[in-house]
Amino acid sequence: MRVSVIIVNWNGLGHLPECLESLQEQTFHDFEVIVVDNGSSDGSVAYLKQRPEVRLVPLQENAGFAAGNNAALPYAQGEYLVTLNNDTKAEPDWLEKLVAVADAHPEAGMVGCRILSYQDPERVDSMGMAICRDGMSRGNFRGRRFADLKVEDEAEILFPSACVALYRRSMVDQIGFFDGDFFAYCEDSDLGLRGRLAGWRAVLARDAIVYHKYSMTAGSLSPLKLYLVERNHYWAVLKNLPWPLILLLPFHTAQRYLTQARLVLGAKGTGGEFMSSGSKKECILALLRGMRDALLALPALARKRAQVMQHKKLSTREILQLLKRHRLTFHELLDVPQP
Repeated sequence: MRVSVIIVNWNGLGHLPECLESLQEQTFHDFEVIVVDNGSSDGSVAYLKQRPEVRLVPLQENAGFAAGNNAALPYAQGEYLVTLNNDTKAEPDWLEKLVAVADAHPEAGMVGCRILSYQDPERVDSMGMAICRDGMSRGNFRGRRFADLKVEDEAEILFPSACVALYRRSMVDQIGFFDGDFFAYCEDSDLGLRGRLAGWRAVLARDAIVYHKYSMTAGSLSPLKLYLVERNHYWAVLKNLPWPLILLLPFHTAQRYLTQARLVLGAKGTGGEFMSSGSKKECILALLRGMRDALLALPALARKRAQVMQHKKLSTREILQLLKRHRLTFHELLDVPQP
């Protein structure tokens, strides 16, 4: 098989049929489907056992998105590893166009695609990822109407969203796959930054289209998601970013919190979601726990950083220039979508 499509599932029985059926309709056929089930209790395993085209890898408990994808590696035969969320639907020519771009760019270790909102297909969920000065990342052009954008096919991106992403197996063999300690969220930032540091490029297959039901598992602003994003983005920074940005991390974090506070007061963007949330105290505590657990992990992160730097090929200047080209402001990160 040229391609191994990996789907991590946790109680996603309501999403799986549409996702798998869209894979059966693909014009590209040289691929396998591996579904890692994270200890689902909703009948997902029984359903998947009835799908002969699926290689099922059942886990006894929820190991998270990162470790779930890693669990598929021993079974994956493809030269390309494609991660795909269970709450997605792919256009019939999605995989054909994704593979064509990967074949055309052997220097690219990662290929992203056009991920559109399932609920509003005119709007972008992600076309590659952009990153803030403090390491927070978000899908590029999220909330924008695709028809209003001028994005070249096969354009450079910083790295793809693991919601739908192609990773070259030779890159994964060199630098490793996801860091299982992340559990979920920002694991694609960590892997993407490790790949770019090691000299691999990342490009966009603009016309490879998938529709995504955003944040259907953990919620758009749940305490669990806030905790994991807060903790994990610090981990990604401390493992991968240049020392100048690490030293400025407290200052940039304070800037982000000030922007968040203004949006909360104005009830805009994520600030509006926070004000309408029924768990404001839990959300604040989740942010604090994320910061605490990031600090507690510093010794382990120092060891992981040393391993990452063994594969580093870009200079500090080159990394800073790369991050600048794909920079996201805090207001863009947190504010309401563009009209």
